[in-house]
This record gives sequence, structure tokens and C-alpha cells, in this order.
Amino acid sequence: MRAPIRPMVVLTTLFFMWGFMTVMNDVLVPHLKAVFTLTYAQSLLVQFSFFGAYFLGSLAYYAVSRSSGDPIARLGYKRAVVAGLVVSAAGSLLFVPATYLDTYGMYLLALFVLGLGFTLLQIAANPFVAIIGAPEGASSRLNLAQAFNSLGTTLAPLIGGTLIFELFRGDAAVRWPYAAFGALLLLQALWVRLTPLPEPGGEASFSGDALQHRPLRWGMLAIFCYVGAEVAVGSLIINLLKLDSVLGLPETDGKNFLGLYWGGAMVGRFLGAVALSGRMSVRRRQLLLPALALVMFALLWGINRLSGALAVEHLWPMLVLILANMVVFMVAGRRPGQVLGFFAAAALALCLAVMATGGAWTLWAVVAIGLFNSIQWSNIFTLAIDGLGPATGQGSSLLVMMIVGGALVPPLQGLFIDLFQGSDDADVGFHLSFLLPALCYGFLVWYGFRGSQRA
Repeated sequence: MRAPIRPMVVLTTLFFMWGFMTVMNDVLVPHLKAVFTLTYAQSLLVQFSFFGAYFLGSLAYYAVSRSSGDPIARLGYKRAVVAGLVVSAAGSLLFVPATYLDTYGMYLLALFVLGLGFTLLQIAANPFVAIIGAPEGASSRLNLAQAFNSLGTTLAPLIGGTLIFELFRGDAAVRWPYAAFGALLLLQALWVRLTPLPEPGGEASFSGDALQHRPLRWGMLAIFCYVGAEVAVGSLIINLLKLDSVLGLPETDGKNFLGLYWGGAMVGRFLGAVALSGRMSVRRRQLLLPALALVMFALLWGINRLSGALAVEHLWPMLVLILANMVVFMVAGRRPGQVLGFFAAAALALCLAVMATGGAWTLWAVVAIGLFNSIQWSNIFTLAIDGLGPATGQGSSLLVMMIVGGALVPPLQGLFIDLFQGSDDADVGFHLSFLLPALCYGFLVWYGFRGSQRA
């Protein structure tokens, strides 16, 4: 059974938009830190408010599904998506009064409402993509949708950084971009409302409380660790590259490498859509992957050339990293759990490299983490919900709940960094703080190889 093309097109635009706006938080962190003179821990409350909404929203969804049945099963995926877009638009538009009130708390409230809207979108859209076609292609489809999510995360630092740090000044730096984002979300809600979307169904292979499912229980912690590590690394890249021990780059240059970090996730997900495809022969896969790797590098080069972000001589190391990512795909095979284990191990090694190196070595190590983050979300999600049947919506809400890792891990890493601020070891403390995401990736290695198995 092939996935219907039109619903996939609609869904991938949703993935793009929430990816773009999620990574706008990475641009907001240094901006609001400067505007309100915040510590690192205080500035990372941006992520706490946004991702904390995922936890509370998903917890409420799970409670409702346990007491009166799955809301999406009653309302349908389409209505759930439209509702999520409308709530997200409201959160985005709340940035306008926040700029007039000029209080940090109002910004955090706007981020919380925005996060609630994206919570509902994630609960509905992720399982929709996974179950809309053949089961053996679930990881491939979700990686493809997540690739467009990553296209949004790649463009966000370049476009958002230009809007906030260069084009607009003062309160307008946040006011007008987020007003435009709110309008776009409302238009997207109208488009979804007017587009016919099938409601997937199927026979049950699991019944009862989704928490009885072992891969889901461990998958919840895996999502927590993955999102926490990914968001923490992304939130700190600009400030990491400002360190004298690295390259001492200003924010206007650091945002370009943040774009490469998220661009790496996009590249890895497009490669993953091919590498994990159940419909493709091994020979065809081996021929297509190198060609796609070169196309992805050309896409990154084109984006940077059009934006004037990075010259081509600064991008060649990225080509080497993309080819290394492709080799790991070939070695790891097609089993989602095994591929997850290999990729998490690579990300762990790169975190250790950030801790132990300086200069350009640190820069490319931290950028490369994005490449190996790429397929982790999709593979964790499909491994965790496999076999849940009618409990899929309930399981999805539990997984989305654990996006709260993005609210908790970054401030913890920020607190560690703050311990060293004002001392001669400030740069050393920043490097050593990457032990926290390294531990997260260590758990993901175990989940990929062992924890995702049903027995």
C-alpha cells in the first residue's frame, strides 16, 4: 500500500513550519539574553517554556484518552491538525503584545501557547505519517517528512537570524517576524481545512493501556534524551562559537553554522528516507545514496550562496561529514533499531570531541552532531508505536509528552556553564558541559540495540 501523495504533501508542510519555528527559539535565546541581561540558565527558560508546553499538553491529552477515549479517534486527524495550527498561530501573535509590554514573562507565555499548538500537531501528524502507508515503510516516510521539518530548521537560523539580528532593530526584531508567522499559520489552517484528507484505520494488534508496551515505555525516555540533547546543543552553538577557545565568532557569523547543524539533520533525514526504504533493492540503494549525498551538499551550498552566509571554501568539511554519514547508513543496514544505535554512538563520540578539542575541530564536531541526530526521532517514534493499533494515539501523546526533555536538559546544561562563569575556567566549563548530551546519546545507543525490542 502506497502512501497517498496529497496528504503527504500537506503533512510535510506542517513538519516544515513547526521545524522552522522551533529553531527560531535558538535565535531568540541569545537575543533575549542580551535584551534582558539574563544568565545562561535564565535565557534557556525560552526552551523550558516552549517544550514544557509539550509535557503539560500531552499529559492532558493522555488523561483525556484514558478517561473518555482518544480525542483524535473521535475528532479525526484533520480537525486535530487544524486546531493545533490555530493555537500555534495564537501563540505566535502573542509576541506582538509581548514586545509592547517588554517583560520576559510575556515572551515565555507566548512560547508556551505556541508549544501547546505544536503539541497537538505532533500528536496527530507523526502517527498519521507512520500509519498512512505500508508498515515496512513507516520509518522511511517519517524520515522524509522529518527531512522537510529539517529544511525548516536549516532555514530558520539564516532567515530568523537575519530578521532579528540585522534587518529589524529593537522591539520590531521580534514583533514583525512573529506577526508574519502567525498569519502564515492561520493560512495553513485554512488550507488543511479545505483539503480532503483520509482518516487512516486498521486492525488492532494491541489493546489496553499503551504503557503496557515495553518499546513505548523505554521509547518515552529515548524521546526525552534525544530532544533534550538536540535542543541543548542547538541552543548553545552560537555561544560556543563565540568562545576564544573555539573561534571567537560574532552572533551574525555563528548563526550560519547553527544553520549547518540543522541542515545536517535535514541531509541525514533525506538519506534516511532512501536508506530505510523497504521497497528499494540493496544495489539501487547503494547507487542512489552517494548521488543523493552530493545533491544534499549542493542544496546546502545553494542555500548558503543565496543567503551570503558561508563561502564555499568554508563548506568542504561538511561534504566529508555527509559522506561519512552515508557510510554509516550503509554499514548499519535497514533495521531501524540498529541504525538508531549506530547514529547515537556517533553523536556521543562527537560530544566527547567537543569536550576535548578547540578551534575548528570543535566547530565541525558540534555541527556534525546534527547529521547523526537526523534519523533518531523518526526511528524512536516508529519503534515505540509499532504494534499499538488503536492505542497509537495514546502512545503518540506519551511520546510527544517526553519532548519535555527539550525544556529540562538545556537549562541543566546552562546551570553547569554558569558555575564556571567569571572564573579563568569559563571556556573549559562550557566544553565540559557537553557531557550531559553525551549521556543522553549513551542511553539512545542502548535503546537502539536492546531497549526497543519487545522482549
